[in-house]
Amino acid sequence: MSDFVIVTDSSADLSAEMVAELGLEVLPLSFTVQGKTYHNYPDGREMDLNAFYRMLREGEMATTSAVNVAEYTAMLEPLLQAGKDVLVLAFSSGLSTTYQSSVIAVNELSEQYPDRKIYTVDTLCASMGQGLLVWLAAQERKRGQSIEAVRDWVEENKLRLCHWFTVDDLHFLKRGGRISAATAVVGTMLSIKPVLHVDDEGHLISMGKARGRGASLTALVDHMEQTATDVDTVFISHGDCLADAEKVAADVRKRFGTRDVVINTIGPVIGAHAGPGTVALFFLGTKR
Repeated sequence: MSDFVIVTDSSADLSAEMVAELGLEVLPLSFTVQGKTYHNYPDGREMDLNAFYRMLREGEMATTSAVNVAEYTAMLEPLLQAGKDVLVLAFSSGLSTTYQSSVIAVNELSEQYPDRKIYTVDTLCASMGQGLLVWLAAQERKRGQSIEAVRDWVEENKLRLCHWFTVDDLHFLKRGGRISAATAVVGTMLSIKPVLHVDDEGHLISMGKARGRGASLTALVDHMEQTATDVDTVFISHGDCLADAEKVAADVRKRFGTRDVVINTIGPVIGAHAGPGTVALFFLGTKR
């Protein structure tokens, strides 16, 4: 294996088991609920995910914070001191300032450690879309690709990482300013479920709507059918609604014969904005 470290952040929503298996380093973003701030670690060590979603369902509000420059430096510097090169794959700049913080940290550390290679990439991805891109990068590293080759592969392929998702409770999107209060009220009354994706600039965009939960889940796989090019490995994340995620997984397997469907819970940082009942589908396609 090429001797460099892949660093990402907890917005990738990768499980602790996958993080260990891939040999990743993960920087946690932060979230605040009931006046207390927690770190979003992949293993949920500071707050159980079930407890987090239970609080959201009970009406608690959660706010989130990006990784700052000091936090990046604190993680990256020991790796550089140990003689490792580092590739950072960061949360979309269209949704967070995390990537901007990584750029500042990388520039400062590159001056301090001129013999080390250190790069950062704006994935323009979120949740397990970011996670799938990181997983694919790790596969390239396993094949013995250099840090520059893996960095370039990510840059060349990140806009093929398709994100399609739906939410169950429109009021979380309303709080985040994604939809109007009137749209949230009317949509809830009519059981209208939005179908959204992440665009080429890494922003969250509404792409349509479906009447009812079942139709919205089917719509995710319909979109996959239109653009998917690699159906061997598909990632699905969910906001504490495993049964619905498994329905989407079953549909994907039925339509595409997909062998490897990875399902994981959406962490608190993404979950605070999308809410309980979110289901998201990620795959490589011709375009986003």
